[in-house]
Amino acid sequence: MPYGITAHVRLCSSCDGFPVVAITTGARRRDGSRITLHVTCPACRGTGTRPAPAALAQARW
Repeated sequence: MPYGITAHVRLCSSCDGFPVVAITTGARRRDGSRITLHVTCPACRGTGTRPAPAALAQARW
């Protein structure tokens, strides 16, 4: 049975590909739902991937 080859994805090392998280504050609204904060990864700016090595080299100069 053949297996597919997975592509090598450039995941962000800070967030491991989960760039946006929801953090509960512990407080509740009047209707009983929880108040949450949506926070994005500052390293990848919410994309979940890192730039290609060529783009990094170009950005340094």
